[in-house]
Amino acid sequence: MIYWLAALLVAVSAAPVRAAADEDAVKSSVVQFFTVIKQPDYYEPWKLGYQNNSGGSGVIIAGNRILTNAHVVSNQVFVQVRKSGDAKKYTGKVEFVAHDCETAVVTVDDPEFFKGTTPARFGSLPFQRDKVAAYGFPIGGDQLSITEGVVSRLEVNGYTHSGKNLLLIQTDAAINPGNSGGPVFQDGRLIGISFQSYSGSGAENIGYIVPITLIERFLGDLKDGRYDGVPSLGVFWQKTESPALRETLRIPKGQDGVMVTRVVYGSPAWGTVREGDVIQSLDGTPVLSDGTFLFRKDERLELSHLANMHQMGEEAVLGVLRDGAPHQLRLKLKPYAMLVPGPDYDQRPTYFIYAGLVFMPLNRNYMDIWDWKDQSARFRHYADHLMPSAERRQVVIINQVLPHDVNIGYHKLQQVVVERVNGRPVFGLADVINALGDPQGPRHVIEIDNHAGSGARSNYYDEPATRVVLDAAAAAAANVGILTRFDIPADRSADLR
Repeated sequence: MIYWLAALLVAVSAAPVRAAADEDAVKSSVVQFFTVIKQPDYYEPWKLGYQNNSGGSGVIIAGNRILTNAHVVSNQVFVQVRKSGDAKKYTGKVEFVAHDCETAVVTVDDPEFFKGTTPARFGSLPFQRDKVAAYGFPIGGDQLSITEGVVSRLEVNGYTHSGKNLLLIQTDAAINPGNSGGPVFQDGRLIGISFQSYSGSGAENIGYIVPITLIERFLGDLKDGRYDGVPSLGVFWQKTESPALRETLRIPKGQDGVMVTRVVYGSPAWGTVREGDVIQSLDGTPVLSDGTFLFRKDERLELSHLANMHQMGEEAVLGVLRDGAPHQLRLKLKPYAMLVPGPDYDQRPTYFIYAGLVFMPLNRNYMDIWDWKDQSARFRHYADHLMPSAERRQVVIINQVLPHDVNIGYHKLQQVVVERVNGRPVFGLADVINALGDPQGPRHVIEIDNHAGSGARSNYYDEPATRVVLDAAAAAAANVGILTRFDIPADRSADLR
């Protein structure tokens, strides 16, 4: 009895010691980021914007790597990291960035940085009401912050940084600016990293976590030394809850699925899936009439999650109902682009300047220059409703006109869509460049779509122009002088040279 009691006393006294040791190990894995950023200027695309300082948090993982959010290191020109409880900052090197799923890997060349640290141990995807703790350095504080809460729900929803819908964990643990990239632990094991919060009207205590499943998928993607991205099928669909619609699609009683409404050109589904097909399963998992599938117990997730968890190049198998008959469709997952892509990070804008006219492909970075209420209605239409095609791969715009004698009459022209140049349809920026090498006699004729709300704003209260006519010889002669006057290093971006 005495020995048993002694053993019990030792066990009881050792438990707090072990807990303290585990907590110290967890804290030693948390780091603070100090990032210097220079973002591209999408209005003057040959320049970089002002230099800004930003910050965030991160977590040390196996292999002397640091995991953080993509937005913590996006458009960075210099990165430093500091361990929790340490005063010294170390220079970091960004190795891989996954903008779509808000993750990045950073390393530190100095081995001193990792002394005294313990890499985070990975856990598993938590359940609703599980307790979690978010670690990080919110609001620029130098001391480690720890906030606790519970898992509110798991769902597929929007990632603000990329605009992509992916699995996320919602929690009521406080997540504030500076927490970004910081680890979230459950019982000492990493279950995700903080990445955004919601502070809209009528909502409180809503924070979001990139789940461990997406982190593991990201790290798996890197095994070949590059990041390929999170795949999507490339289809739009609608629910089949209407009995009349189900009857029209000849969905048998007791079966479910969603109806394909559009297939994106160039996507994995292009050429294989048809509009009107009913997706009934993905990789053998049944798809319900609202576009979800049974995930765990009573949890349901949107069907896109099944495709998202694949790696690029892998095969996804769709079970579809086509004209009432079942089919198995095999899709090789690959990247593809929307007609108005973006947002993009860590790359310079594409542009081409001729006779002072600044041509650019429309993307969401350019649109983000203005508040939503000031956006061109035509641009929103292109971005939200139109799809790429075999012919049209980009929407080309004239961003602005750099004033010169050669372009008098068009100085107020900006934010207009280019339809044709010298009689040739414009389906991409390359078409503009090629067409300007072949003028219509002595002149260049550039036809623009300057209606549907963009013209009045672009030209103030002038009548909108729909055609730009330039003297071809004078335009060619003016190019060098215009570039010199506006201190522009080249007439086109590096990717077009």
